[in-house]
Amino acid sequence: MQADDARYLKRKYKGGSLDVHPTEKALVVQYEVEATILRETGDPMLGERKECQKIIRLKSLNSNTDIASLARKVVEECRLISPSRLPEVEQLLFYLQNRKKSAGRLRRIGDCLCFVYSEKKEKKQIKPRDLTPFEGIELDEEANINSIDDYVELLYEDIPEKIRGATLILHLARNPDNLEELLQNETALGALARVLREDWKQSVDLATTIIYVFFCFSSFSQFHGLITHYKIGALCMSIIEHELKRYDLWQDELQKKKKADILSNLKKEYEKALKKYHGLLTKQEQLLRVALYLLLNLSEDTRTELKMRNKNIVHLLVKTLDRDSEELLVLVVSFLKKLSIFLENKNDMAEIDTVEKLAKLVPCEHEDLLNVTLRLLLNLSFDTGLRSKMVQADLLPKLTSLLGDEAQRQIAMCILYHISMDDRFKSMFAYTDCIPQVMKMLFDCVEERIDAELISFCINLAANKRNAQIMCEGNGLKMLMKRALKLKDPLMMKMIRNISQHDGPSKNLFIDYVGDLAAQIGLKEEEEFVIECLGTLSNLTIPDLDWELVLKEYNLVPYLKDHLKPGSAEDDLILEVVIMIGTVSMDDSCAVMLAKSGIIPALIELLNAQQEDDEFVCQIVYVFYQMVFHQATRDVIIKETQAPAYLIDLMHDKNAEIRKVCDNTLDIIAEYDVEWGKKIQSEKFRWHNSQWLEMVENRQMDEAEPFMYGDDGEPFLQNGDILERPDLFYSADGIIPADGAISPEFFTDFQNGDLLGPQGFPSSVKGIGQPESVVFILSV
Repeated sequence: MQADDARYLKRKYKGGSLDVHPTEKALVVQYEVEATILRETGDPMLGERKECQKIIRLKSLNSNTDIASLARKVVEECRLISPSRLPEVEQLLFYLQNRKKSAGRLRRIGDCLCFVYSEKKEKKQIKPRDLTPFEGIELDEEANINSIDDYVELLYEDIPEKIRGATLILHLARNPDNLEELLQNETALGALARVLREDWKQSVDLATTIIYVFFCFSSFSQFHGLITHYKIGALCMSIIEHELKRYDLWQDELQKKKKADILSNLKKEYEKALKKYHGLLTKQEQLLRVALYLLLNLSEDTRTELKMRNKNIVHLLVKTLDRDSEELLVLVVSFLKKLSIFLENKNDMAEIDTVEKLAKLVPCEHEDLLNVTLRLLLNLSFDTGLRSKMVQADLLPKLTSLLGDEAQRQIAMCILYHISMDDRFKSMFAYTDCIPQVMKMLFDCVEERIDAELISFCINLAANKRNAQIMCEGNGLKMLMKRALKLKDPLMMKMIRNISQHDGPSKNLFIDYVGDLAAQIGLKEEEEFVIECLGTLSNLTIPDLDWELVLKEYNLVPYLKDHLKPGSAEDDLILEVVIMIGTVSMDDSCAVMLAKSGIIPALIELLNAQQEDDEFVCQIVYVFYQMVFHQATRDVIIKETQAPAYLIDLMHDKNAEIRKVCDNTLDIIAEYDVEWGKKIQSEKFRWHNSQWLEMVENRQMDEAEPFMYGDDGEPFLQNGDILERPDLFYSADGIIPADGAISPEFFTDFQNGDLLGPQGFPSSVKGIGQPESVVFILSV
């Protein structure tokens, strides 16, 4: 081609892909330039194509930027972006605006660029290039893999040359493509390990640089065997322990210097020492950071982690929590979080002031540090003792304040939920603004099913009386009841049930909702929801409540009777029906209605079927206890059923609550029925004196010895009633039978002397008071 022929140069731009910059707030435009040289006639003489990229930096982009306006401005000012791609530009800008806070990622699906949200935050993989460069690794020369032997030779020189050689090797190691080749060079790796072992105390920069080289290998699991071979992990543990001791010494020296300078008014000396201290601290924290990163990578293997635990890794990490470097703290807390999933490590953390040190980090400005700290606290909060320490460390109001932070709300609520499981801490929530916040969250929830953590937390809080009263303030109960009945939400109804169990003003508020709750019982609702409605009604022991009207209005008696049949429904529902019957039985007219309906025999049948279940037995016996207060039901129980016999059998049950209710019920029965009273008194005597009676029954007496009781040698008490044996009792003033064994009128007559015979002894008991009788003082 002749130069005179070339007249014109034509450029043609062709737009390509559009993407976000990986680290900066910028868009990257890929495009193609086609340059053509034209003759004078316009014909092309020579053409060439070249792929280029343009970076559009968006320095003004922040959380308040109007994305639509900025996108239009970008399209208008950049001719490489077609106006038809405006929606794509808006999407990319939106991603850039939210990149730091969101767990989403940008993915290309087909020809489209889509922003995909991730439900679960991915574990951040630590890569060799993630660690920020520090002063020791900045070099003017470029490292070359072909010069590795020269760099190794530097490791045999003085400390400055060793640092230079190690730094050059580090530059190579930071590129993962070089790791395989470095792995083959045993001389280089052996020299690095030797220098680290021998000279780490002489230079912090040298130790940091060499550990950084091995950290690059630790980022990949397949190279962990190499690090184990050179025992770098154990050496790092020793280095960390030594540096932490040095830190304590620096602190002591600085405090001494400060006191000495105050006394001698030499502030400049202290300031000089403080400046030197900060310089040493910066380098030390760089060393700690890279060493701990390496150990964190190695701890992927649980056997290696166990070795670290045996070398006291937990104590070293907790001690490091005193530092101020946020980057170092993120690493330390992340390491502790990983360790905390094992019981032994958790127990180590419980022995030292881990929670107290973590409490100082809540809240903090650094979002990642706050998040990982809360996650560690969540792991620790499964331990009762550590939950107690969290409360003592004043974490309760701090965590409550984080409920307003959307990014940390979920984790904070999970920790608070665990704390609320302990009854001793429930009342403390009333002295924070926690309850108004969670109530607002409940009412603002637009989903049909409320978040499990939120509603579970509320259920626990409602178990405390003061908390329940705060929940009912204003229209709280009305709003809860409205939502629960509308959505048939069993968990919200469980929360309402917990509120209803507390006596006081909050319980009286339920009178307005008795009809609504009763209406749910006859309907074919979900069993879980009906159980909670029944439980709520059972808690309403309100004197002014007309239960007879409720039972008739909603025809509940047939439902209650039908669901007493064993196997008619799930045990939980049947149990709630029994408890409900116990509640309504306190009303005299309701008790009569239940007796006429045949519910008492149904309860006895259920008692037979569920005699191994203490909860069922206790609740059924409690129903009998309530019914024997009313004459109509008492007569049915005593005369038409064998309920008293069952109660006598249960009088000595291993469950203390069952024994207590049985005793109280039998005392009332004994007072109103003479025949059952004797049986009950006799059984109580037998039980109370069972050991003595057994001893007498089985006593092997000498044939020549006269029998103690009679001359016929019959077994003791074989025949006859125990209470008809006067020789078993002796008292100067007569005998007082067991509590509840006879009616109260007996004691009145006894006190007035109406029952005393001529010798001052009870006339109704034969033989009592004779001085020659054998003395046995036995109580029933």
